[in-house]
Amino acid sequence: MRVSVVGCGGVSKSHLRALSEMESVTISSVVDIVREKADSAALKYGCKAYYDYETMLTEDKPDCVHICTPHYLHVPMSVKALTQGIHVLCEKPCAISAEGLSQLKMAQLLSDAKFGVCFQNRYNESAILVKSLVDKGTYGNVEAVRSTVHWFRDEAYYSDDWHGTIEKEGGGVAVNQAIHTQDLMRYVSGKKTKCVTGHVFTDHLKDIIEVEDTVHAIFEYEDGALGLYNATTAFSKNLPVIIDVVCEKATLRLEGDNAYLITDSGIEQLHLADNEGFVGKNYWGKGHSSLISDFYDCIKEDRKFPIDAIEGGKAVEEFLAIFESSAKGDKVYLKKD
Repeated sequence: MRVSVVGCGGVSKSHLRALSEMESVTISSVVDIVREKADSAALKYGCKAYYDYETMLTEDKPDCVHICTPHYLHVPMSVKALTQGIHVLCEKPCAISAEGLSQLKMAQLLSDAKFGVCFQNRYNESAILVKSLVDKGTYGNVEAVRSTVHWFRDEAYYSDDWHGTIEKEGGGVAVNQAIHTQDLMRYVSGKKTKCVTGHVFTDHLKDIIEVEDTVHAIFEYEDGALGLYNATTAFSKNLPVIIDVVCEKATLRLEGDNAYLITDSGIEQLHLADNEGFVGKNYWGKGHSSLISDFYDCIKEDRKFPIDAIEGGKAVEEFLAIFESSAKGDKVYLKKD
């Protein structure tokens, strides 16, 4: 299968590394409007460099594209490929507006090609373990979920032409960084979000960025359980993300890619992260290779990829509800599936 990676920034390294290790895949091209980035990636992986997406689609005719571009390009690039019957694996978020998400869902529905969203932390061994324990009801029903994301982004991070802008990034910490945590809260707990009460702030680099650096939200789930979500990029370090799944008999904790069981008797370690072999930033997790491998297995076996526009779009619906709630000063109800 011939594959093109579109966008040669930081996260593309995880995609290119994973693809280069797959026997059934050939990296046929890379694309970036910054010629030096495209040329460097093409030289490293022995493929053709393009500087225009549509030219690549016309000339290279790949079987699949990986969209690793700035957020505002995710929908138009994904729709363009799906319309041509080309499989798409898109970095998060798959959309930054309700209109864009609707357009993407329709393109997926009308295409014979597969579409997937990169929520790679679902494929971390710790997340798989905790979800399995929750699904089995090992420690009783889930009563609550809470999470914290304390990360750091300085002025240099926003020095390009899209980070920190409403138009191109779509939002700050809620859209770019903590969206993985927001997704995992719902995924590992098995909950469905009924409504959201959210608040967003810009406490750091206020005169430099247009987007929020801090978000606080309460998720009310359909079964009455609550989710508490706190995230910021105004801290001084990038600390491991913590998610607590509070069950009737114990609390299951994810801390980075470690998993713990917390009971009245103390804390027991269930899984210890393997910190070898990271590509990019270690707090991204190591799930990219497993997710990408599963995506191609889904293509080969003609089965649905589990994180498509509908499932991957739930995180978009939630962060849009957070923004709306913050603006209105009241809770916002999500549309039912």
